Amino acid sequence: MSRERAVRVDAPTERNNPRTRDIDLLPTLDILHVLNGEDRTVPVAVGRVLPELASAVDMAVAALRAGGRVHYVGAGTSGRLAVLDAAELVPTFNVPPNWIVAHQAGGPDAFRHAVENAEDDTESGATAIRENATGVDFVLGLAASGRTPFVLAALDAAQRLGARTGLVTSNPDVGDVPADVVIAVDTGPEPITGSTRMKAGTAQKLVLTSFSTAVMIRMGRTYSNLMVSMLATNAKLRGRTISILQEATNASEEACAAALNAADGDLKTALVHLLTGVDVERAAAALAVSDGHVRDALQVLAKR
Repeated sequence: MSRERAVRVDAPTERNNPRTRDIDLLPTLDILHVLNGEDRTVPVAVGRVLPELASAVDMAVAALRAGGRVHYVGAGTSGRLAVLDAAELVPTFNVPPNWIVAHQAGGPDAFRHAVENAEDDTESGATAIRENATGVDFVLGLAASGRTPFVLAALDAAQRLGARTGLVTSNPDVGDVPADVVIAVDTGPEPITGSTRMKAGTAQKLVLTSFSTAVMIRMGRTYSNLMVSMLATNAKLRGRTISILQEATNASEEACAAALNAADGDLKTALVHLLTGVDVERAAAALAVSDGHVRDALQVLAKR
């Protein structure tokens, strides 16, 4: 038997789920029905914490507008989901890679393989923030139990720097933690006791996707519900830019292609050009003084 210290975590995700007892006796289809029934409770639970999530979004937007960054911190499944969300924002919204930074306990190797004891490494958690964050940043920790040492140490280090902090957890009884806002999604006991890659992980995925998308919207990376800041890196995405311009302007495919060509492939510039009729140079200048917000650029041009 291992001599490593054992810690028993008292969190809802660690408790036994009465709805899934004897699930191993069920036929395959019934197993899946039971699991699906548990999964359907997660979006409802996320819906109950939207005010707290909105506060986290506003803190992140304030950090980015002040020249800071947003940091995700997690271990295990939480860390992997954080890395995934941060990576997907670059091609989707064409954001600078350092806008959203993910710190995973155990480092890059932990994305594919479990790194033993990484989540208990408080010094690594604190160091990840001390060496990479500033007081104007926003740090969002993810921990299903709300008690992961790596994450809490990172949040504590962030607060010591003067940064705003948030915690995403599935433990509504987490108590006093170093977070300005706690987003406690009450997902209850897991279908398989303690397996937080299930409902808690799904909740974290929903929270992260909504968080980062709302931040990008507030930062002007969309126009209406269109991805006007996307990076067209392949033929499919180049085709999508034409579709986006057509959807936003009702212009012909030929006119949209010509506008993109005149704007050297810059989708926002082509969009403002098509919506206002000004040349691409004036469109680009209006976007420059509007921090890339299309609607603000349109208002700038309307006043001239």
